[in-house]
Amino acid sequence: MRRIRCRVAVAIRADRWHRLMTVGAEGVASGVPLMVGSKLLQGWLTASQVPLGLIGLLGLAELPYTLKLFWAPLLDRWPIAWPDRRRGWMLVLQVLLALGIAAMALLQPSRASSSLTLVGLAAVLLAVVSATQDIVVDAYRTDLLPEEERGAGAAAAALGYRAAMLAVGAGGFLVAGALGWPLAFLASALLVAAVIPVTLAGPRLRPVDQPVRSLRQAVVGPAREFIGRTGGRRAWLLLLLVMLYRWPDGLLNGMAVPFMLQKGYSAGTIGVVNGGWGIAATMAGTAFGGLVFTRLGLNRSLWLFGIGGTLTNLTYWALARSGGGIQALLITVCVEHFAHGMLTAAFLALLMTLCHPRYSATQYALLSGVYALSRSLLAAPAGYLASAFGWERFFLFTVVAAVPSALLLAVLAPWNQSTVRGAYEVARDGS
Repeated sequence: MRRIRCRVAVAIRADRWHRLMTVGAEGVASGVPLMVGSKLLQGWLTASQVPLGLIGLLGLAELPYTLKLFWAPLLDRWPIAWPDRRRGWMLVLQVLLALGIAAMALLQPSRASSSLTLVGLAAVLLAVVSATQDIVVDAYRTDLLPEEERGAGAAAAALGYRAAMLAVGAGGFLVAGALGWPLAFLASALLVAAVIPVTLAGPRLRPVDQPVRSLRQAVVGPAREFIGRTGGRRAWLLLLLVMLYRWPDGLLNGMAVPFMLQKGYSAGTIGVVNGGWGIAATMAGTAFGGLVFTRLGLNRSLWLFGIGGTLTNLTYWALARSGGGIQALLITVCVEHFAHGMLTAAFLALLMTLCHPRYSATQYALLSGVYALSRSLLAAPAGYLASAFGWERFFLFTVVAAVPSALLLAVLAPWNQSTVRGAYEVARDGS
């Protein structure tokens, strides 16, 4: 009997690691095309002496990442059945991404309008395919992970995503400097292609009991199911929580670099601390948050990580009051990035918990779109607030900005309960 129990325990751990490793690899597949279409392509255009004004317009090519919620219902309505309803689309999109990024190596950026038109078209097509992959990868992770693994799964996905950012954002430029820009794009394409076997071997999803049967159902059904499950009033409160939970984070991120520059730090120092130590601290915090989440559960993680992530904004307040120095900057950035890495693990787990497997592609895209409002509209006045308040009082305001989400947590995610009220609570593997 003891041997049987040991074998069962080993099998359960193996299945768990299989799920987490797959989710982490899909995070890599999501991060690579975003960095290729933004940072790597920007570098190539700059090296090709394309005017800065035209390079700035490349940011418009990232609109599909914001607008993806409008075609997310199509992936719920028309799944590709093999290997399962999510991995079918993932395979198609990853093949297209690998081929598309490799084809971008054939581009010849120059000041000529025909050349720039072709580059812009390639960037838009890459963003559309990449944003579509993000939809289905988020849905796969949401459908796949049981409740107790969502924190670790969110951490694995974020770590894979950050690793891809480092690989392309740092490694891609090193390859470009040594071997040329086309080979940097080919190396990025190989990185996406390396995920395809992982997708093929990934855990299989069980079919949903009631698949989406019509486009109207795919468009209307997600909102109707969400409101029906949560109740009208609670649905709005949950959407407010998604929008406001990371508002302090958004306010701080928008002003961190301008503050550092005004404090007298050089651009090179900021790049090393933010791009090197900051990303490493974020990855460490995300991994630690995923481990702690398993012990705490969703509600307590939302409370502790949210409060901790907000209070670490005070490190910027302390830096604003101090004389500065490299060591002070390093401590500030690492502490804040570590705490916000933990916060990311809890927040992604929250989004997964709020989705029903039948509509997970559309519901996750809608929820992430609501969150995007806090990064754009709600964080937009950050510069005006910093100018009006001064840096010290502005950083104190970013802490106060956590009060609305704390009030919402008190109603929706009480400390002594394990699951957010209104969450989808049926076992995932039963769909």
